[in-house]
Amino acid sequence: MAGLQSIPLHEIVTGHENQVSNVMIDGLKSWEFELSTGYRVRGWMTEPTGKPVIHFTHGNGYCGLVYWQFLRQLLADYDLFISDVQGHGESDVGGHFRGWNANAQYLAQCWSNFAPLWQEVPRIAMGHSFGSVLSSLMLAQNAALFDRLVLLDPVFFPKPWAGLLVLSEPFGLLKRTPLARRARLRRAHWPDEASAYAYFYQRGMFKGWQEECLRDYIRYALRETPQGLQLKCPPEREAAIFGSFPKRLWQHLEQLRTPTDLFYGRTTYPFVIQSAKYLKQHHGFVRVHEIAGRHCFMQEAPQAVAAEVRRCLAIDWSA
Repeated sequence: MAGLQSIPLHEIVTGHENQVSNVMIDGLKSWEFELSTGYRVRGWMTEPTGKPVIHFTHGNGYCGLVYWQFLRQLLADYDLFISDVQGHGESDVGGHFRGWNANAQYLAQCWSNFAPLWQEVPRIAMGHSFGSVLSSLMLAQNAALFDRLVLLDPVFFPKPWAGLLVLSEPFGLLKRTPLARRARLRRAHWPDEASAYAYFYQRGMFKGWQEECLRDYIRYALRETPQGLQLKCPPEREAAIFGSFPKRLWQHLEQLRTPTDLFYGRTTYPFVIQSAKYLKQHHGFVRVHEIAGRHCFMQEAPQAVAAEVRRCLAIDWSA
């Protein structure tokens, strides 16, 4: 461990395809990785300290730093590696959305490139919503990537839906769902921070969010333009994700053997609770925890949720 702490980042991460910059936010350094597709994935990371490391992936339409009030509570015990998915945060839009499974592969490529910075420490994959699914797919593709998995309100479509989703895809029916339709029509510009805050405050998905969590959304999920503030994630990208689904999801979930803690909000989407209970019943490697709150419960009570996550991660599965 001590040897790892003494290695400068620039001696491990070199070349034009993968870089750690000197740009910092709250002690986090920005990183980027160029994929073979030609676009760059970006995110944020702490300096390796010898502590276990959490790889965090955000939900649809957000970006990693939107969760900063929650993630910062974990810093005393964990290093962080935060990824922004294609078209979110600082990552390139990269043309059309290439699918859930492909984006999981892209994240795995990025993480595999930077993972040597955290040799011989426990590695934890953590994600919220869409990011939970991508984290699960990463492990299904390569179980050696992480030692533990933490899922925060994962949007696992129930197993009985699988056939219906496949049949619906050729007809474009998923693109007409309320979530996809609302995302496509989403407002994307505001003249200033005050008007953006007033627009989002206690509205829709942001209902119940702590004030500083909402301010982090405005600070990190919107960018400044000459005309004011604009969403970093284009509404059509958010809609494309809502209008699609991960291929062979349950076949992939059946392959998982990584110790998993799954947290769901007490008042989240019913299908999330249904899938969580199915996993608990049929898979001994999954522990399920109900948390007060909605789909974004970690934004409603970041300190309390982080404390519960830390408590669960401290439990030795082999005991």
